Amino acid sequence: MKKDFLQVRVRYGETDQMGVVYYGNYAQYFEMGRTEWLRKFGLSYKWMEGNGILLPVIDLNVKFKQSAHYDDVLTVVTTIQRIPTIRIAFDYEIYNEKEVLLTTGSTTLVFVDKETKKPMMAPEYLLEKLRKLDFET
Repeated sequence: MKKDFLQVRVRYGETDQMGVVYYGNYAQYFEMGRTEWLRKFGLSYKWMEGNGILLPVIDLNVKFKQSAHYDDVLTVVTTIQRIPTIRIAFDYEIYNEKEVLLTTGSTTLVFVDKETKKPMMAPEYLLEKLRKLDFET
């Protein structure tokens, strides 16, 4: 499972007066997709943080193609392309109910030791799970 699908309904509070999703909310949609990708893979931010690993975002890119609107059901497609090292990168696509691509984006996160606050290699338990997936080398 390198790719995961999450559906979210746009809430009124996520839109402007024209009923268009406010641009800042896409980062939250990406986070929701990323969190669920990890959860379905058997991991969670809560578990990692409890085991001394933080995952701050160090890079966020968004490309807006079309607008999402109030009450739309969006599908957030979250993909990981490569086995992580110190960093893990996610790609996103957001589609509406008509399967029109609205937004693409990516985030890069770095594994950080909770105590030292220094970057660290991806934990071995994550790498073991990811090695079972078919990644391009």
